[in-house]
Amino acid sequence: MISKKLFFEDANNEVSEEVVNGLQDRIKEEQKEIGFYSLPTDSNETMDKIYKFILSNNSVYKGKIKNLVILGIGGSSLGTKAIDTALKHTKNRNDIKLIFLENCDPNEINSSLKGISSKDSMFIMISKSGATIETTSLAKLVIYKFFDTLENPKLKKRFLIVTDEGSPLDKFGEELSLERFYIAPNVGGRFSVLSAVGLLPLAILGYDIRKLLLGASKLKKSFFDGNEREMVQKAAYLVQNFERYPINVLFSYSSSLEKLTAWYVQLWAESLGKINSSGQSVGLTPIGLIGSVDQHSFLQLVIEGPKNKTVTFIKVKDFKNSAKIPNVSIKNLEKTDFVNGLEFAQLLNSQCEATLETLIEKGVKVDLIELDTLNEESIGSLIFYFELLTAVAGVHFGINTYDQPGVESGKIKLFEKLNNKN
Repeated sequence: MISKKLFFEDANNEVSEEVVNGLQDRIKEEQKEIGFYSLPTDSNETMDKIYKFILSNNSVYKGKIKNLVILGIGGSSLGTKAIDTALKHTKNRNDIKLIFLENCDPNEINSSLKGISSKDSMFIMISKSGATIETTSLAKLVIYKFFDTLENPKLKKRFLIVTDEGSPLDKFGEELSLERFYIAPNVGGRFSVLSAVGLLPLAILGYDIRKLLLGASKLKKSFFDGNEREMVQKAAYLVQNFERYPINVLFSYSSSLEKLTAWYVQLWAESLGKINSSGQSVGLTPIGLIGSVDQHSFLQLVIEGPKNKTVTFIKVKDFKNSAKIPNVSIKNLEKTDFVNGLEFAQLLNSQCEATLETLIEKGVKVDLIELDTLNEESIGSLIFYFELLTAVAGVHFGINTYDQPGVESGKIKLFEKLNNKN
């Protein structure tokens, strides 16, 4: 499914068995309080409700829904976008256009909603609190643009809500008898993709969410059985050397993983950029790259720039696509004939291997994650791998991995700024 290799040659000297054992014990304690740990194995009720809703609305979905519009930002949208982009080439994907309304850029809003009709579209509003200013503002626009009024009976069939039970958004939905799906209150937004936040839209799109959770549950079991010690060692090494190697690069060798790489950037940055219990500002800066495209840009900085970066490569072993480079020679371009007849996947993976080996030779700290192929199970496992890696790093930093006080202070300032104008 997925395999991992760590090329930090000095990790064994810097990260002791005592540290690894201690971090695993602390994660075992933390999982009792933090909700994302239980999502892979305790989501049957959520899945049953989702599939029951889809089956009861079979006539609605049978060829009538052409657009699925997600109103949400950050953790409410990035995970779904990541998984759909990774898997949209698979046979399970329905012919439904997925549209995200996230930012308040008026040009982007108009472009996204062009050609949309309430007759062939489903809208899902996702917000834990219901007070996310971007999401509520966009919801107001959607409701009054496509349904004219809150009393429109079509709203009940076309507008779904994902939120915390008892939140203002839940109460809003209850008053209008809208279909509502709940997020456990102890599941943070950026760790919520394996909850109704991601499972609902992904199931509507046709993906097998049971296999997605199965992949995550297998990784979870492996971790708590003590088989992911290399992951713990990696997290500990990065934390213990965060001033020496403050930048972590995720180099994904598949265009399908571009949005998953962006999801990782939010997860890593917002979770670990904190003030620790000693009052020290800590954190690790994530950068997302796509191979082989970024070999022609950012790689130069990694190789010859400051040696202050670690690099994680993601490689897909089998793309399930045998497209080949034509075995032809073009005048004046004969120097490129050495790849003739190769499958494109072979070329891409060879580029990945060559880049990885080059970085190791240059003394860059590198690790490799290999996916057997891109499917629900492997992506579920990869998602949970990064969530666990982040959790371990947060524990070692001595921070609250799951809050975002810096973000909240900005929200307060925005409220003061705009409220004073009214």
